[in-house]
Amino acid sequence: MTANIVTENVPLTDEMAAALDEKVLAVFGNMAIDKRRLPMSQLQKRGVPAYVGEWVLDSIVPGRGALTAEESDKLARWVGRFIPGPGDNNLIKHRLLAGEVIKLLTNVQVEVVLSRKRQERMAKLPLLGIGDAFVSDSLVEQFPDLLKHGMWGVVELVNSPEGVSLASFRPMQASLNLKLFKDARRQFSLDEWRNLMMISMGYDPAAFTEEEHLLLLYRLLPLVQKNMHMLELAPKGTGKSYIYENISPRVRLVSGGNVSPAVLFVNNATDQWGLLARFAVVVLDEVQTLRFDQPGEIIGGLKGFMANNRLTRGGRNETPSDAGLVMLANILLDSRQRPVLEPVVQELPQFMQETAFLDRLRALIPGWQVRKLSGNSFAHGVGLKSDFFGDALVALRDDLDIDQLVSRRVRLVGNNIYKRNEDAVRMIASGMMKLLFPHGEITDEQFDFYCVRPGKMLRQNIWEQLQLLDGEYRQFDSQLRYEIEPA
Repeated sequence: MTANIVTENVPLTDEMAAALDEKVLAVFGNMAIDKRRLPMSQLQKRGVPAYVGEWVLDSIVPGRGALTAEESDKLARWVGRFIPGPGDNNLIKHRLLAGEVIKLLTNVQVEVVLSRKRQERMAKLPLLGIGDAFVSDSLVEQFPDLLKHGMWGVVELVNSPEGVSLASFRPMQASLNLKLFKDARRQFSLDEWRNLMMISMGYDPAAFTEEEHLLLLYRLLPLVQKNMHMLELAPKGTGKSYIYENISPRVRLVSGGNVSPAVLFVNNATDQWGLLARFAVVVLDEVQTLRFDQPGEIIGGLKGFMANNRLTRGGRNETPSDAGLVMLANILLDSRQRPVLEPVVQELPQFMQETAFLDRLRALIPGWQVRKLSGNSFAHGVGLKSDFFGDALVALRDDLDIDQLVSRRVRLVGNNIYKRNEDAVRMIASGMMKLLFPHGEITDEQFDFYCVRPGKMLRQNIWEQLQLLDGEYRQFDSQLRYEIEPA
């Protein structure tokens, strides 16, 4: 594996941080928010992700700086009325039974059942434990994302002899102008933009080295690149799942419980498509602790999906999917903060150590090179609102100009080139360009250092595992080398 990286801390002074805050507000306006306010609000203790919590803050108590006592009281009153707590389910159902109209902020997912016995559309409200609320055709037509990955919003619920129904739904939604996002990049230096990315992710850039900045940014690659399949291995406490929980409703984190072919691919009994068909990114957190039903069918289905970008199960259902699969696993380190086991993928469940599966992963992030998170690790400056930030990243998936530029300029060199290596290096390089240079303006030196070098390193980590595990891969060069063609 690559050697541990040691660099100086990024010199971000208080004056520079204050100047960056003002610039972000001037350029992005109401798409920016003071990241200090969300942790103080305690909203996430109500099961609310950051992209929802920041929307609530900006709607109820907009402003900068620490929450005042008056703002905290106002927010607490609003939360008490509209966000159900862990023990409020039966109370809310009792009020519905009594004929009240209930207005709440919650997540809504609509599922359609088509069978001989049942043909209906049902709304699921997980925070309330309601799985069969009636939802009208008009609401589903107005908000089709309810059928895909679900949406957060303020919902009005009423009860009738036929059951609970959604009387109205107002989604929380940032307006996205991708051209504005790209044009805004021109007003920031590279260091400023990288710091803004870190703050928008929820991190304090001054708490990490420049190399750690890049390691943390790699976690965003599946949002900006279709079918970016990755593995991150790191000890506990490095925040592997933090960004995926809080960045976008189009990212689904699976942590704990059973994972079955029906959950991931499709339920053949109901024809309900699984997570990989409905979300842009699916994250399997702490894969050692997940319980996998039918692991042989899961790994076979994943290999097919990762190879041809199509989902199927038993040949009965088939659909294209551009989802990215991310696997996160805890590993043990020695006294030098290096992985104890080599190959390091031995920490994965046995059925995931198959080389034909590992080969289909584009990248292995060496998360052990990121320091454990502490109270000083989190953002306290102005960043982009999480819902706007997440939407912008996902929209960059369709920026084919950058994909084509990278494909023209980057090629691997050597005696025997393995195509999946070249495809992975190009995909990662394109993703890094979308993250750091979405406006397309980049020098050759920047392109090499910030885009192609990370692509080579992250795929090299996978390649080394394959060469250790299977002699078949040793017919190819052990070290990946690349050339960059002139622009």
